[in-house]
Amino acid sequence: MQTIDALDTTLRSYLNPEQASHVRRAYYFAEQAHFGQVRRSGEDYVTHPLAVAGILADMHMDHQSLIAAMLHDVIEDTGIPKTAIGSQFGPTVAELVDGVSKLTQMEFETLEEKQAENFQKMALAMARDIRVILVKLADRLHNMRTLGVLQTSKARRIARETLDIYAPIAMRLGMNTVRMEFEDLGFNALYPMRARRIDAALRNARGHRKELVDKIRHQIETTLAQEGHEVDVLGREKHLYSIYKKMKSKRKSFSEIMDIYAFRIIVDSVDTCYRVLGCIHSLYKPVPGEFKDYIAIPKANGYQSLHTVLMGMHGVPIEIQIRTREMEAMANNGIAAHWLYKTDSQSTNGSHTRAREWVQGLLEMQQRAGNSLEFIENVKIDLFPDEIYVFTPKGRILELPRGATAVDFAYAVHTDVGNSCVACRINRRLAPLSEPLQSGETVEILTAPGASPNPSWFNYAVSAKARTNIRHFLKNQTREDSVTLGRRLLDRALAAFDRSLDQLPEGQLAEYLQRHHYEQLDDLLEQIARGNRLPAITAQQLLGGHGADPTLAEGKAAPVAIRGTEGFMVSYARCCHPIPGDPIEGYLSSEKGVVVHRERCKNLADMREKSERLVALRWDELVEGEYSVELRIEVENRRGMIAVIATRINSMGVNIEKISTDDKDYQFTYVDLEMLVHNRVHLAHIMKRLRAISSVRKVTRIKN
Repeated sequence: MQTIDALDTTLRSYLNPEQASHVRRAYYFAEQAHFGQVRRSGEDYVTHPLAVAGILADMHMDHQSLIAAMLHDVIEDTGIPKTAIGSQFGPTVAELVDGVSKLTQMEFETLEEKQAENFQKMALAMARDIRVILVKLADRLHNMRTLGVLQTSKARRIARETLDIYAPIAMRLGMNTVRMEFEDLGFNALYPMRARRIDAALRNARGHRKELVDKIRHQIETTLAQEGHEVDVLGREKHLYSIYKKMKSKRKSFSEIMDIYAFRIIVDSVDTCYRVLGCIHSLYKPVPGEFKDYIAIPKANGYQSLHTVLMGMHGVPIEIQIRTREMEAMANNGIAAHWLYKTDSQSTNGSHTRAREWVQGLLEMQQRAGNSLEFIENVKIDLFPDEIYVFTPKGRILELPRGATAVDFAYAVHTDVGNSCVACRINRRLAPLSEPLQSGETVEILTAPGASPNPSWFNYAVSAKARTNIRHFLKNQTREDSVTLGRRLLDRALAAFDRSLDQLPEGQLAEYLQRHHYEQLDDLLEQIARGNRLPAITAQQLLGGHGADPTLAEGKAAPVAIRGTEGFMVSYARCCHPIPGDPIEGYLSSEKGVVVHRERCKNLADMREKSERLVALRWDELVEGEYSVELRIEVENRRGMIAVIATRINSMGVNIEKISTDDKDYQFTYVDLEMLVHNRVHLAHIMKRLRAISSVRKVTRIKN
């Protein structure tokens, strides 16, 4: 068990005596604060913060992080406030402790919501000071090491959360040693039997492999020594969880996974990395397409190394990683590797900057997310371990998750570029926005003023930034559409009393909003547009219930004009496919807004029982857009008739959305078409051209 004296010895090896004594003072403070509290294992509670500080000391973290580690549970588990910590140890330490502390004062409906809110609070604290997450990771690591004393269900829940969130965060920050321990401890807690089976197989395989591993290592060392390179050659073993993941994802047996022999070669300089690579490739034949240069293009978490796969003796595949000692430290401890050496002038490089950029991205996502659960889902998406590297036309490199498309690229360049994106060029050729990008491609985004995100982008955008921004834009767009439509509906209802919204006294409107718990008028208008409040009843309530019954005065108000630009809160019924020129009527559907039907639609007749939800509509003179319509064409049974019809429609510049056939009898067939038209005149022109085809017997519009 860690003691304060043992920790003090470690601290004095890299901190000055004054800083080490501050950490010791924090220990005594925590010991007093947690007096009488014990852990589930029966140990004094203070052993936990002491162990957390010990984990950070092994990473050579600064004294403020260590003090925060000692005190990280004080606010949450004792009566000591943040201000007391601030007066004793300074405001920086108080902010760190507060960032790691959970939200204990708030009530949450579900455990998932509580976890999401806690993580969101921690992410905001991370944006102010990145050390918050390092203290949290050390705290979680010690909790995982002592998971055995908990109930199985609770241990499994903590293990699942660790594998889903904290292990990927450690990976994102380049802290590979912590990440591997998280994964193996989590794997043992979630799947104890699988972990035991793989561990036993690994021990067994280790004995059989030892001779071949030693032989390969000796060959590599001898070859490099002859070339005058002083290097360390280390055999590299996969840990349990990575073996399990590979077996599961690639559907391979344990023996197939263990067929690969892996080595790490540690050298003294970047120049030597490439020289050693040449020597290794002359010793064994490299496998084409398996070389990766992460020194020239580091991973998103700052990881640097040369990776190559060789075909060794007896056809055995050998994985080789070549890196410098500094890169080795960075690979194992990531952002924590050089914490003590970061100064303002140096902080523009390495994983520290990359981590800060990632945290800033988290902050932007948090601001645009609707709630904490949506935010944590976006974070999970953002923690993809695999990246691809693509170029802008000016040669700048961007890192994106594997499977990313041009939409993800556009948002990675800038939010405004993503919002106004209309097309893309990949390696100078026009390509669909949905095409997955490959490493090394050059991507150019074409934008247009006034363009906006398409809801269909959700189907192929994979990066958290893209998905958050698309959702945020559409949410705002929907609200703007709702408010505009709601105003028109309420104005029309007020017109039944010869009044309008602008004529209402300000005090009367404010009193109504307050009585019905609306913060502003826009909130009321949005609810009207969504069909959650009826405009006629709202108008009557606004006027204090005086005046005629609005249903009797309905005829006095002009119908609401539909322009086709109302957005998401006006939809067109699929049962009757109304198009400009048709007599129309609307139905206020809850949460969907106004659904436009043709006046003689059978479904609308059923809805007339709820007359208060019906809205009088008309088409605006300057109506825009294309509208879906269905036609039934009766044709002779002849080969190639569908192609003839499709060609005729295509020649008129009309989009066919759906086409199907149904045999009437042996002589005639029905061809049902769904297409986009501008209005009834346009439709009549199309039907006339179709009737001119010699084998077409009849063309009718499907009404219901």
